[in-house]
Amino acid sequence: MHVLTDKFHPARRSDHRGPALRILLIAAFVVSGLAVELTFGAMFRPAYAHAELLESSPVDNAVADSPPRQAWLRFNEAVTLTPQSIQLLDSSGDRVEIGAPEHAAGKANTAAAALPAGLRRGTYTVAWRVLSADSHVISGAFRFSVGEPSVSVASTERGTGAVTPTVHAVGRGLAFLGLALALGGAVLLGVVWPAGVRERRGRLIVWAGFAALGLGTVVVFLAQGPYTTGEALTTVFDPGVLRLTFGTRIGQALLARLEIAFALAVVFAIVVRRRGRGDTGAGAAARGTPVPAAVLVVGAMCCVALVSTWPLTDHAHIGPQAWLAVPVTGLHLLAISLWLGGLVTLTACVVGPAAGRSERVPLLEPALPRFSGLAQVCFTVIAATGLYLSWRQVGTLGALVGTEYGRLLLVKFGVVLVIVALAAQGRRFVRRHGRRSGETVPAAALRRLRRSVAAEVILGVGALSLTTVLVNTAPARTAYAPPVRAKVAIPATARTNTGLDGGRVEVELTPAKQGPNVADIYLVAKDDSLVNVPEISGRLESGDKNIGSLPVKLSAAEPGHYVASAISIPYPGPWTLRLDIRTSEFNEVPVHFSFTAR
Repeated sequence: MHVLTDKFHPARRSDHRGPALRILLIAAFVVSGLAVELTFGAMFRPAYAHAELLESSPVDNAVADSPPRQAWLRFNEAVTLTPQSIQLLDSSGDRVEIGAPEHAAGKANTAAAALPAGLRRGTYTVAWRVLSADSHVISGAFRFSVGEPSVSVASTERGTGAVTPTVHAVGRGLAFLGLALALGGAVLLGVVWPAGVRERRGRLIVWAGFAALGLGTVVVFLAQGPYTTGEALTTVFDPGVLRLTFGTRIGQALLARLEIAFALAVVFAIVVRRRGRGDTGAGAAARGTPVPAAVLVVGAMCCVALVSTWPLTDHAHIGPQAWLAVPVTGLHLLAISLWLGGLVTLTACVVGPAAGRSERVPLLEPALPRFSGLAQVCFTVIAATGLYLSWRQVGTLGALVGTEYGRLLLVKFGVVLVIVALAAQGRRFVRRHGRRSGETVPAAALRRLRRSVAAEVILGVGALSLTTVLVNTAPARTAYAPPVRAKVAIPATARTNTGLDGGRVEVELTPAKQGPNVADIYLVAKDDSLVNVPEISGRLESGDKNIGSLPVKLSAAEPGHYVASAISIPYPGPWTLRLDIRTSEFNEVPVHFSFTAR
C-alpha cells in the first residue's frame, strides 16, 4: 500500500477508473449491509420476546363464574408501561374501557389494569404490549370467559405491522455502520496513520460515518415511540409519544449517544486542523502541528463512552454476569469498529488508488504494517469477547441449532471465518512487502490485495448487519426449550382386554414452555405396535390451587397416534398432563406425567 505523495510520485497520473471504483466499493458496502439487515430482519422479525411473561390473572382460557376485578401480569424483569399496554376486547373484537395500566404494588416487573364490574357473559381477550428492560417490545394476548365461553373473533395477535419495526431496525443498522466508519476512520487517521489526515477521501469517510451515526440514532429515537406503543409510524412527532421515549432508558441513551458523537466529531476536527497545518511535504504531513495530549485523552474517553451506549440498552445488561457482559460487549463493538472502519478508510485512500496503477509503485510504510498490527489485536479481542458473549446468550449446543438466534450466530461465525482467511492473506502480504521502506510492489499483487480487501470489507459489513439483527432477536438461552419426552407404563392393575395391556403411553410435548404447545401421544402395545382406542381426553393441571384444570382437546392423527395442537401453558413451572384413555364402554385407564415448563 502507498500514499500518492510528492516524495514517492513526483509526476502524478490521473486515473479515471479510481472514482468509479471508489463509488462502486462504497455502494457495495452500504447495499450489502442494508440487504442483510432487511433480509434477515424480515425473516426473524417475529421473535421479539426478550422478557418473559411468568404468570397472568386471569389465566389463559380460564372460565370465571363472576367478572374478575383486574387483569394482572408478572414478568421476569422490569417493564415500561404505556397507556396502551393493556387492552380488553370483547368477543366481537370491540375495545372495552378499562383502568389505566400501572405497576401492581409498585413492582416494576408487573402490569395491571382494573376491569369493569359489569362484564357480560362470554369470552374476552386481554392484549398486552410492554417495553422490556433491554429496550425491546414484547407483546401477547390471552383469553378468559365469564360464565361460559362464547365464539370470539378478537385477534390474539398484536403488533405494529412491518413498517415501524423495519424502520427501527434499519436505523439501528445505520447507526452501527456509522459508528464503525467514524470511530475506525478517526482512530486510523488520528493515531495509526497521521499522514493520512491529509487524504480528502479519508476525511470524507469519517464525516460520512458521523453523519450516518447521527441519522441512524435520530431514526431509532423517533421510531422508538410508535414501536413501543404499537401505533402507526405517523405518530413519531406526537408530543405524548416523544415524552414516552424521553423517559425510557433507551431514549436517554440515544440522546447521550448524539452528544458524545458530537464531542468526538469536534475532537476529530481539531486533530485534522492541527495536523493539516504547515508544509505540504510528506514529512510535514506526518508531523503537522502537535495535538495536545488532553485532546487525545478526551477523544479516547469519547470513544469508550460512545460504544457504551449500546450494551447499556441491549441484552448485555440483562441476565447473568451483567457486570462483566456490559464492558465485554463494549470492547467487542469497539474492536469491530476499529478494524472495519480503519479497513474501509485505508482501502479507499491507499489500496484502491495503488492497485489501479499500471506500473510498479512504492509501498506506503508505515501505514500498512501499523494497521495490520492493530487489526491483529482487534481480531484477537473480537474472538475472545465473541466466544464469551455467544456462550452467555446461547448456553447449550441444542440452543445453537434450535433457535433463530443460534442459527443467525452460526451464519455470523461462518462469515467471520471467511474474513479471517482473507485477513490472513493481507497479513502475509505485509510480512512479504511491508517491512522495508521504499520497496516497490508489482501492481498485479496490489490488485489482488484490493480484491481481497474489498471482499473483507463487504463481508465485514455483513457481519455487522448480522450483529444488528441479533440485537433484535430473542437470546437463545431464553428462547430455547427442548421438547419433553416421556414413556408412561400402563398400570399393571388395568385390565383393558386390548393390546394396551402391558403397553405404554409415549408423550412428546413441544416446546414445553409458556405459550402455545403441541403434544403428540402414542398408545404403544407390548410388541411396539400402535393401538387404537374409542376415545382419549386430557387436562392440564398446575400445582397452584388457585388455577383449575385446563381442558386439553385431542384428535386422532392416525390409529394409535393422537395430537393436542392447542395446548396453552399460562406460565412457567411444574405442570401435570392427565390423560383418560377409554378402552371400552365401561373401561377407562388414567395416565399422567409431570413436567416443568420454561
